[in-house]
Amino acid sequence: MSITSKPQQLPPFDPGDPIGIDDLLAPEDLAIRETVRTWAADRVLPHIADWYERGELPGIRELARELGSIGALGMSLDGYGCAGASAVQYGLACLELEAADSGIRSLVSVQGSLAMYAIHRFGSEEQKQRWLPGMAAGEIIGCFGLTEPDHGSDPAGMRTYAKKDGTDWMLTGRKMWITNGSVAGVAVVWAQTGDGIRGFVVPTDAPGFSAPEIKHKWSLRASVTSELVLDEVRLPADAVLPDVTGLKGPLSCLSHARYGIVWGAMGAARASFEAAVDYAKTREQFGKPIGGFQLTQAKLADMAVELHKGILLAHHLGQRMDAGRLRPEQVSFGKLNNVREAIEICRTSRTILGANGISLEYPVMRHATNLESVLTYEGTVEMHQLVLGKALTGLDAFR
Repeated sequence: MSITSKPQQLPPFDPGDPIGIDDLLAPEDLAIRETVRTWAADRVLPHIADWYERGELPGIRELARELGSIGALGMSLDGYGCAGASAVQYGLACLELEAADSGIRSLVSVQGSLAMYAIHRFGSEEQKQRWLPGMAAGEIIGCFGLTEPDHGSDPAGMRTYAKKDGTDWMLTGRKMWITNGSVAGVAVVWAQTGDGIRGFVVPTDAPGFSAPEIKHKWSLRASVTSELVLDEVRLPADAVLPDVTGLKGPLSCLSHARYGIVWGAMGAARASFEAAVDYAKTREQFGKPIGGFQLTQAKLADMAVELHKGILLAHHLGQRMDAGRLRPEQVSFGKLNNVREAIEICRTSRTILGANGISLEYPVMRHATNLESVLTYEGTVEMHQLVLGKALTGLDAFR
């Protein structure tokens, strides 16, 4: 077969999009990405180094309201004030938020993919009407209580329990490493009951509920992280999520949150990579920019390959989610690969920046330390390896 038509004029090479992934995005996708990128550039990037150094996220309630105003909270959910965006559009938002800081993406992820998602999918109509509109607007911040001090990767062993007292429930236990905990107005808490693990929608002003903030973190410093203490918290019968029993409830929420991480990690990687490229073009040694040396170019080329492969993988998984075909094992595939590669990109970027790589004048070390948390939350490396191992072999190595 011969080709007789004239060859088309090739578009110029775009260093920011070297394999043309933007060609896969619709105009609405690009518009949403630009909205979130602009918000992050205006409201986060000028302050994030200071917030990180201080270990604070000041004005979190105002930030939440602003995120609600641009439709970023629960954005892939339908109704109740939510944006009803596609999975790809939600992923693009996660990428842009984490390019600013993992803590900001965590705020949005816990709000939308964990707390709001649990209520939206498993809650009663009354629970949805009561909580979701305010959460979508950022007027109410939510948190998600699953992990415990002694039970992380094995949530089936949780010790938090709820027992009946007449028609009420009495909830007792502790949860650990809870994003948004001390600023939340509502907590979705998972507990053992006589009928299996159930989810409870807990107003945080309920007597017996407290959320002391966790300090002395060296990762996700610009993020609110708390313990939840539940000391015989009395809840009405209608506080329980009615449409789910067992671990499939919290695990389905985690799968939704992990999907956002697949995209978000590439945002942290992109910010570090761009910092390395800019630095390599201006930093001179031996009479020329270090970007002109072969070893530096090899590092940049390898980072670019892994960065854009990761974004392409995230886009593919987003399309599968939009088609209702995304399996939890595929989410594990994406999280395992993209977080691992993002950390390596940050570390390599640090070598290009030399001593400047550890300074908060540049974003690289901040992203690298944040990703150390992202690597193990929502499932450790080992757990995702075992999920894939079981899927590949049919053999369960968890026990």
